[in-house]
Amino acid sequence: MKKHRSTVKRILDYIGHYKWGVLLSLCLAAVTVVTTLYAPILIGDAVDVITGPGKVDFTALMGVLRKMAVVIFITAVSQWLMNHINNKITYRVVKDIRTKAFEHLEILPLRYMDSHPSGDIISRIIADIDQFSEGLLMGFTQLFTGVLTILGTLGFMFYVNAWIALVVVCVTPVSLLVASFIARKTYVMFKHQSETRGELTGLIDEMLGSQKVVQAFGHEEEAQERFEEINERLRGYSLRATFFSSITNPSTRFVNGLVYASVGVAGAYAAVHGLLSVGKLSSFLSYANQYTKPFNEISGVVTELQNALASASRVFALIDEEPLKPEDEDAVELKEADGRVSLEQVSFSYTPEVPLIENFNLSVKPGQRIAIVGPTGCGKTTVINLLMRFYDVDKGCISVSGHDIRHMTRKSLRAGYGMVLQETWLKSGTIRDNIAYGKPEAAEEEIIRAAKEAHAHSFIKRMPQGYDTIISEDGGNLSQGQKQLLCIARVMLCLPPMLILDEATSSIDTRTEIRIQKAFAKMMEGRTSFIVAHRLSTIKEADVILVMKDGHIMEQGSHEALLAKGGFYAELYNSQFAVS
Repeated sequence: MKKHRSTVKRILDYIGHYKWGVLLSLCLAAVTVVTTLYAPILIGDAVDVITGPGKVDFTALMGVLRKMAVVIFITAVSQWLMNHINNKITYRVVKDIRTKAFEHLEILPLRYMDSHPSGDIISRIIADIDQFSEGLLMGFTQLFTGVLTILGTLGFMFYVNAWIALVVVCVTPVSLLVASFIARKTYVMFKHQSETRGELTGLIDEMLGSQKVVQAFGHEEEAQERFEEINERLRGYSLRATFFSSITNPSTRFVNGLVYASVGVAGAYAAVHGLLSVGKLSSFLSYANQYTKPFNEISGVVTELQNALASASRVFALIDEEPLKPEDEDAVELKEADGRVSLEQVSFSYTPEVPLIENFNLSVKPGQRIAIVGPTGCGKTTVINLLMRFYDVDKGCISVSGHDIRHMTRKSLRAGYGMVLQETWLKSGTIRDNIAYGKPEAAEEEIIRAAKEAHAHSFIKRMPQGYDTIISEDGGNLSQGQKQLLCIARVMLCLPPMLILDEATSSIDTRTEIRIQKAFAKMMEGRTSFIVAHRLSTIKEADVILVMKDGHIMEQGSHEALLAKGGFYAELYNSQFAVS
């Protein structure tokens, strides 16, 4: 319940940015309610001037009808303006929350991304915020007018006849009990529904992104079973949420009937005994309908608000995730890295229970080529993550150009590196845009030169529109090798002082790889380079080869020296090139 109140408070904080719009909406709601509730009095007056044969006062009746026309016009205009303002406030609040969520997503540590399904994150930013907007819009549109209608109706009824109004007040707690019961039940069910919907979105996203692998390994049945299990849970939560929300209408209709019957009996008794005119009785019956209708609407609003609050709480949970450690106010701007890199007594693990890198030491001189090899899981890619400061070290220090990278701006540090990974990433857009991703202001000649150096120019020219060819998300209409060449061209264009090549040629055929290695050799001249490779043939020219195992450097030296040593590296090398 505390979390529930916290979510409501945060939503009100966002709404508070548009307080003048809210106040105007409340004023218009008050006008709408007053004019709506004034209409039954006019109807009662009209009934009183035409009651009985030969007693119709046409002059008075025309005056009442003119008043009714004005009241109806004012009601329509104020209601239209109120709805328009509510729509603007709602979608601006939703825009603010979605923008805040995405901005926070941009500064979340990589650790969060690695530990949460992307589909669930997408579901929070898209589906949950959409669900929240629907509930908030209904709340703005109906909650204000509903509450004001209830209070206004009671005021008018007390004005007409206090005793009959007291009868209505005595029946009111039944509606409150019904609304309270429904609110408690629906919030829990809608919360489970939102969470399970996010889980299902995550599974679908995972299966879509890996459909070839799923089919290649015959995993369709297992995927289907997992989908059906989650879908069944979603069905159960949705059914229960729908059940509790669906009892709203019959429950409130029952209360409506009680109120209307109470007013009818009490009003008829008063009219028979001359305490109330027939016109006033008709006004009271109209008020009975007006009074009970908002309870019906508010109960529906409460149901939608429970759904909205459940969705909003998931979005706020994302926004509340601890962001990246803020940079120091006096953080160094790395403008011209000289290529010196040092790792001193570095220790790091993704989880405290599973140690990975311990007491890692490395000193790299400007322009050196450092190759990192070792078995899977030894920490090769982890070293790259630490160099780029995707993760911060647990102990020790990493410095670039003599500065601790923790006291350096992340943007300037990463701008000093050119990175080509085994996993390619391309955005939806033209080939030109993808190559110029790290240097948007690059001239056409620079882009073409980078593509030629990466041996991508020839296949680009064969594309339908050349460099203006639109590629789909993640380059889905290109081969894996072509995507890798574009990623290499992207680095060729920027040519930063330090390079990281993590299995950069793993998806390229042998012939092209030879050309790329020559291009890399040219690109690495005078630049500090870190090369992660499983294919040891690609690292023979490295100045220093680090042989890692279980997070430690077991051996280091040149290719010839390590072979002559006959240790772990020689064993790895011979296992790849042994002659049978």
